[in-house]
Amino acid sequence: MSAATVGLAAGMALGFAAFFGGFWAFLLVAFLGLVGLIIGRVLQGDLELSDFTRPRNRL
Repeated sequence: MSAATVGLAAGMALGFAAFFGGFWAFLLVAFLGLVGLIIGRVLQGDLELSDFTRPRNRL
C-alpha cells in the first residue's frame, strides 16, 4: 500500500471521528494512530525502543 493511500485512509478516519464524535474523538483517534504507527515501526524494525530508553552520552 502506498504512502498516499495510507495518508488518505488516516485522514478519512480522523475526519469521520471529528464529524461524528467531536473534538475529543478526533484527538483519541489521532493519538491511537500515532501509537499504532510507533508499534508498526518497531515491529518492522525501523525503530528501536532503546532509542527512547537509553541515556545520551554527554560530551
